Amino acid sequence: MPVLIDTVAWVLIENGRILCARPKGKDVFYVPGGKREGAESDLETLLREIEEELTVRLDPDSAVHAGTYEAGSPGLPGGTIVRMACYTAGYQGELTPSSEIEEMAWFSYADRESVPPVDQFLFDDLKAAGSLQ
Repeated sequence: MPVLIDTVAWVLIENGRILCARPKGKDVFYVPGGKREGAESDLETLLREIEEELTVRLDPDSAVHAGTYEAGSPGLPGGTIVRMACYTAGYQGELTPSSEIEEMAWFSYADRESVPPVDQFLFDDLKAAGSLQ
């Protein structure tokens, strides 16, 4: 039976670029977010993960579902699927990488190959919608 890794991600686009983050000890950038803990809702997961990773508070009332994507990923056991529920939301504070994030970067569509397959599907939709340069 396939294993499902259930994640929630924050889609922040400015000037046609999407915010991505590289966790410490990893060489891959991801759309910020993370795994659901227990019975957390998408919104609870999103708020917690983004505050943990980027030290900003998302505005829960502004959160809008932007799509859910699924894909396998190299480096994961065969049959493992990553599901990523994506949301846009306003935020308060200054984007600052926490101790678990090595660096942040603003990616254009040209950087698509630098993110995992599930993130690439999001990049494709954002490009098609004209949101991502």
